[in-house]
Amino acid sequence: MTFWTEERKRFYKHAMVIAIPIMIQNGVTSFVNMLDNVMVGSVGTDPMSGVAVVNQLMLIVNLCLLGGLSGVGIFTAQFYGKGDHKGIRYTFRLQLYAALLVTAVGMLVFKGFGTQLISLYLHEDGGVGSVQATMGFARDYLDVILLGVIPFALTQVYATTLKSCGETVIPMRASVVAVLVNLAGNYILIFGKFGAPALGVVGAAIATNISRVVELAFIVIYTHTHAERFPFIRGAYRSLAVPGSLAVNCIKKGLPLLFNEALWSGGQAALVQNYSLRGLSVVAAFNISQTITNIFNVTFIAMGVAIGIIVGQELGSGRMSTVRRTASRLTLFSVVVCMFTGLVMLLISGLFPRIYNTSPEIRGLAANLIRISALFMPMYAYENACYFTVRSGGKTLITFLFDSFFAWAVQIPLAYLLATRTQLPILPLFACIQAVELIKCGIGFILVHKGIWINDITQYREA
Repeated sequence: MTFWTEERKRFYKHAMVIAIPIMIQNGVTSFVNMLDNVMVGSVGTDPMSGVAVVNQLMLIVNLCLLGGLSGVGIFTAQFYGKGDHKGIRYTFRLQLYAALLVTAVGMLVFKGFGTQLISLYLHEDGGVGSVQATMGFARDYLDVILLGVIPFALTQVYATTLKSCGETVIPMRASVVAVLVNLAGNYILIFGKFGAPALGVVGAAIATNISRVVELAFIVIYTHTHAERFPFIRGAYRSLAVPGSLAVNCIKKGLPLLFNEALWSGGQAALVQNYSLRGLSVVAAFNISQTITNIFNVTFIAMGVAIGIIVGQELGSGRMSTVRRTASRLTLFSVVVCMFTGLVMLLISGLFPRIYNTSPEIRGLAANLIRISALFMPMYAYENACYFTVRSGGKTLITFLFDSFFAWAVQIPLAYLLATRTQLPILPLFACIQAVELIKCGIGFILVHKGIWINDITQYREA
């Protein structure tokens, strides 16, 4: 029996049609962050570390936003599978509400407690870098970058809805345009080209904000001028009403995802804070390694989103007999792809840190951190695939326990103990924390195998 049948070819082609644009879009978003990082890094270590700390904190807001939207996006994917455009219109409105709420809370928190949060990451180690200077650069960057949260949030409302409907190319194009704008803006505003003042970290923040406005304009204009392709947008703002039963159901399913992303991103920030106890050199090296790792992570992240979309659409259309096979095939495919991704990371691990204007010690440390992440890449792919499979059927409370609860109950206490009660160097410390996630792979296998996620969740009553 031939493994690579025509049916399998069609199946994986369909998966990649969805996944590749998401990879490109997420990759472009990560590339925008890398541009800020590398260009600011060419100015010096202190500006680079300041921007890195703020971006780590801003990740919490961004992931809370994506968590709140993705909870509603589960319903959007299943409505699309049913061909219910009115249902999609309702979920679009709910996403607007969620985006505005998360954005408002995030901006208030950082306006009120930004300095205190940044200071948690700044520790002298007798090496390169100044805590006082790093704090100044971080504050300057935060004050400006906060303004970009609003256009970013609105862009995600449109992008999440389109992707849940299987349209992943338009968000990708919007992101490509944004990265070109950001690249030009960084060059002009960070270094003071074409008569502009050299604004350093502030220039990087301004350029990013401009690119986010451009990205929002692109995706909004395209969606509204192609209403025949996206019928849900007709009358989307005519009323902001949503059936109460659907709103309650979305809140029940969505809140665990929102809390999950809040706690997971907060957990990642807590892990980095524990790593930072080893000094500013570790903060700088970790920033370099995470910058390139985030670009490669888009592979398994995009495959996870594709799994959620494809499996969700099958659940919504009632194809329960094939959905388990679909999830298994996509999971295997994601792991295999990420094995190659990890190999590429290993090959470039020593080259990427060289583009930063920092010490050889920090470059070497960053290269080794990249290598550790590369070795664990297939593990990340498998646990992420399990997460999105279970989530596609609306089992968001289980995914909450699987993801963020595990981080706070296991990884963070372990990281704290290793960082504060031992003299373990940063490299074995980091490797130990990553290896603990193998437990999640076992849990994920059990959850997917049991099939408790195979559900249709799209029933609602009109008001």
